Amino acid sequence: MPKRMLRAELQIQDWVEGLAGIPAAEFTQDNVQNYILEHAIRPSSLETFTFFSSEHYTRNLIFKNGVFECLALCWDIGQSSSIHDHNDKLGWIYLASGRLFVQNYHVEERDPIHCTCHLIPTEAAELGADQAYVDREEAVHKLCNLPRFNQRAISVHVYQQPMSQCEVYSLQTGTFEVVQLSYTGELGRLNPGVKL
Repeated sequence: MPKRMLRAELQIQDWVEGLAGIPAAEFTQDNVQNYILEHAIRPSSLETFTFFSSEHYTRNLIFKNGVFECLALCWDIGQSSSIHDHNDKLGWIYLASGRLFVQNYHVEERDPIHCTCHLIPTEAAELGADQAYVDREEAVHKLCNLPRFNQRAISVHVYQQPMSQCEVYSLQTGTFEVVQLSYTGELGRLNPGVKL
């Protein structure tokens, strides 16, 4: 469930530095969630890392080490992710601005040989600015910046490392596939060949 945060805002560099100060053995679901709940991000400090595309949401690397990576995801009005998992890694979402809708799914009848399964929608939630979200009970989900929100959104995601791929699911065909992940921008620079 989303949780509201009440505390002073930090520059993104200071926020990430605090996360990096958590020892690897203590980089747990509760410890990271508590850190996020206790430390807000000053939205203006994310400007360097935000690239919007009219075609799809963007994934922009802010920080990466051997324990975790931190990304700014930029959502134009009406954009959404595919239904996906986090490759059995922990993941946290902090909404810096705008609103997002999160739909979780339960996977049944999974057949890894034929890459088929049956998805059942479960819990759904709306995130508003300055809220955090983590849900390990249902690791398959979809994020949407619904047209009715009528504003862009920026979410900051923290993923346990390494996470270079994930599974993407189709409700229409009842199938899933492994997809390699990439970045739109890295450390404040747009990657070569990326068109916005």
